Amino acid sequence: MLVTPDIVLTESEQIVGWADDRTPAEHQLYPGDAGERAEVERLNRRFDSVLGPRARRLMYVHMLPERELMLRFNNTGVPRWEDRALRLGWPLLGRLVKSHFGIRPGIEVEDEAVVWQEFDFVAGLLADGRPYLCGDRFGAADLTFAALAAAAIVPPIYGTPLPQPDELPAGTAALVERAREHPAGRYAMKLFSDHRREVVG
Repeated sequence: MLVTPDIVLTESEQIVGWADDRTPAEHQLYPGDAGERAEVERLNRRFDSVLGPRARRLMYVHMLPERELMLRFNNTGVPRWEDRALRLGWPLLGRLVKSHFGIRPGIEVEDEAVVWQEFDFVAGLLADGRPYLCGDRFGAADLTFAALAAAAIVPPIYGTPLPQPDELPAGTAALVERAREHPAGRYAMKLFSDHRREVVG
């Protein structure tokens, strides 16, 4: 959420657009051309509505059984009372997460198929040799894709520490390695390496 003197913005696309309008043209993430901007917005909405929810839920399915691992990373830097409350309330928290994300037996199979579909889609866009998804420089579509792909590739360079493959259960580690080796996953990893400040803030 971004609270400004004039408006309250609750969606990431709105926040990026608001900031971009107040950024010098040479650093803006959206193109000035209306048609090109519409294409960026189309990609952003696709990633927001398809890749983001599916990748997040897929990782929750993998990680919820790993109580100690999740708490160790989730509780980094939190006050002691919060750490204790989360540990004591873990059974209830797990049920709430499952309910909120619509987790049910077998949903991870569907979600994984959609994640690979979206990775294939991005790889298809990049197959013509373009340096970025839209245009010749890093933009809003790249930021959105990298940020939402993070749930699958768990980049080592991130705003907060994420468990890496050598710390993850074998099945989850294999999923992460496959995502990183996919052309779209390699692209997302490169975006984190080259544009970390823009992606994670």
